[in-house]
Amino acid sequence: QAQLVESGGGLVQPGGSLRLSCAASRITFSLYTMGWYRQAPGKQRELVATITSGGSTNYTDSVKGRFTMSRDNAKNTVYLQMNSLKLEDTAVYYCNAVWRSLVYWGQGTQVTVSS
Repeated sequence: QAQLVESGGGLVQPGGSLRLSCAASRITFSLYTMGWYRQAPGKQRELVATITSGGSTNYTDSVKGRFTMSRDNAKNTVYLQMNSLKLEDTAVYYCNAVWRSLVYWGQGTQVTVSS
């Protein structure tokens, strides 16, 4: 059974930074497109960023220029560097792995941006 474990969430002030990590196990990590999603209270889960097996990244407009997604295939880990955090970035952040018909999710990590 594949497993994705997120870490790095927490409480941060507006303008601050956090780095999320997602460690994958029991999958051939290098094959997978990895994604970060988030879900704020009362809202639908939304895509934040993706990175392909080849390292190409894509971001939702609201985080462009502030968030950076990367992957380390040697460590089976993806990262989401979040800078210039805003109140509206508050959400549970989920890691996602997709390859062909296989889709896996992590359990989520809470990010709270508050003064």
